[in-house]
Amino acid sequence: MKSFPNKNIEEIIKIEKAFYKHFTRLVIETIKMASISKEELLKRVKFNNLELIEKHVKNGQSILACTGHYCNWEWGMLAISLTLCPQSYVIFKPINNQLFNSWFYKMRTKFGNRFIAMKQTLRMLASTRNELTMFCFANDQTPVGHQIQYWLPFLNQRTPVLLGLEKVALQTNRPVIYFKMKYIKNGYYEVDCETICDDPSTTTEYQITNMSFNILENMINENPAYWLWSHRRWKHSKQENAG
Repeated sequence: MKSFPNKNIEEIIKIEKAFYKHFTRLVIETIKMASISKEELLKRVKFNNLELIEKHVKNGQSILACTGHYCNWEWGMLAISLTLCPQSYVIFKPINNQLFNSWFYKMRTKFGNRFIAMKQTLRMLASTRNELTMFCFANDQTPVGHQIQYWLPFLNQRTPVLLGLEKVALQTNRPVIYFKMKYIKNGYYEVDCETICDDPSTTTEYQITNMSFNILENMINENPAYWLWSHRRWKHSKQENAG
């Protein structure tokens, strides 16, 4: 596998088997979103280092947050509104199947989160600029081919990435937090908050994007089975984009 050139075939097969075990658990837990209560969810998803966020809230600062498709990000996003003070807006890419999209939207917003389609991000930022909010991005989604603006090395491959988080950070100068989710045991997770930057205006071009992917890459290298490998992250080639 290109992502792990230093691993032998036995190690790759072990990762693959562990991923499918995790993926099966993920499907079951996703279905459970329909019935899980607030109390049960708070027992199953614990946030650490919340003082990194609370200090900004006390100063009246809105926040940007990001994560990846790692562990059970759906439960993590669902628990945000029960754990953190600011009104949270989760940026998402709508599912083409309208039936599934409606079901997911209903489940994802059941505890107060607001899900915003990517195309509506700037409009919602403008309409809530006088409110204390937190906008959350799943930063490892694949951009549409003709919209690719930046490639970076990720898991030993040239990878096209979205720049939405960085663009919003520079426009609003909001502090940026990464939610690092980790598997504890079946049905239980912890989320560590890690600061990417407190002042985006001091960063260099692509620094925020690179830092967010470095965090994710380190998580994957440590426990590769918990990333969503079934998504086609490398379906675009740089040659295709150049043409």
